[in-house]
This record gives sequence, structure tokens and C-alpha cells, in this order.
Amino acid sequence: MKLEGWRGRALIEFGFGLFRLWARTLRFQIEDPTNVVALVRDQPVIFTIWHNRLLMLPPVFDPCFPSRQSVGLISASRDGDLVSVLIERSGYGTIRGSSSRKGVTALRQLVEALAAGMNVLITPDGPRGPIYEASQGAVFVAQKSGARVVPMHMEYSSSWRLKSWDRFFIPRPFAKVRAIFGAPLQVKRTTTAEEFERERLRLQEAMMGLVEQK
Repeated sequence: MKLEGWRGRALIEFGFGLFRLWARTLRFQIEDPTNVVALVRDQPVIFTIWHNRLLMLPPVFDPCFPSRQSVGLISASRDGDLVSVLIERSGYGTIRGSSSRKGVTALRQLVEALAAGMNVLITPDGPRGPIYEASQGAVFVAQKSGARVVPMHMEYSSSWRLKSWDRFFIPRPFAKVRAIFGAPLQVKRTTTAEEFERERLRLQEAMMGLVEQK
């Protein structure tokens, strides 16, 4: 779906306005037991969140991290076009790529963004799954940059679920949204495929430890 010309711009503005109005009906609760918000004041980090919970990130990031720019890794597919528009309209940067399209270039750009002092956001099971299975990208970026990984999760008191590969969650109006920051992980350097796989599984297990409703 190409969003071009005045019709495309009008649709973007309408959709973004509806999103902001909808977000204002939600009740947000931040759970940050390891004080990630304070950590990010001092250094950029890599946030990881499962693909089916990423919708309400801007209303969480805006108050929590007002002074540090963030960029998200978004699929280079058509579906990613709409997500990219929403994120950029919310004031955040995007880097386009995935494991199947422009992947290596995108991962290098994420490392460069961290070096420039920006947070980065990765959905390690996106854009096509398998659901709740972390790909290698976040581990690669963490090793190359030295930045810590912060698992993040959203739980909704009431939601709809799409019939997509990940059963994407959409919170109903007036729902309670719990935004949960997990303990930061320092990914270890590895020299073998087996060691790398252990780090990937360590991240995956940390992310799944935050999930209540699958």
C-alpha cells in the first residue's frame, strides 16, 4: 500500500490522529524494577519486544525517554511501510530491513545509531516469525556495539487479537496497559556457533519471562 500524494498524506494524518485519540483512553502503568529509565539517561540501549506487542510503544517512550532519540528496525516489506509511517509520525527514526531483505545493512546501521547515542528497538521475531522465537539480529547488534539489551513487554487488561501469524494484540479503548522493562542483559562475546546460540537463547528466555498472555 503506497501512501503518496495528498490522499496519502490525508490518510496518514487521519490515522495518526485516531491513534493519538485512542491512546489517550488507555491507562498506562510502567513497571521498571531495575530502573531502566535511569540507565537510559546515561547510555543508549537495545530494546527488544515481541512483534505482537509493539503497537503502543510511542505513548510509553515519550514520557520515559524524552531526551534520547530512538530508532526502530522495521521490515522492508509492504506491511512495514505502515508501521514505519506511524513510528516516524510519532517522532522516532526508522531503519528498514529484516532477515530476508536488506538485513546486513540494517544491522550495521543499528550499530552506527547506538554509537551516535541513540536507543534502538528490535522485534526479534519479526516480521514473519516464528512467534516468540528470537532471531540472531539483536545478539549481533549487542556484540558489535557493546550496548546492553533491555527486554520489554506489554500486557493489556482487554484486547483484540488479529488473525495474523503472531496473533497481534490491539488494546481495547480504556484498557490498562502494563509496560514492563526487564533487567538489562550484557550479551557476551562469542567465538563459536554454539556459544552464540546460548546467548540467543538467553535473550529469548529473558523476553519470554515477561510474557503472561501468549
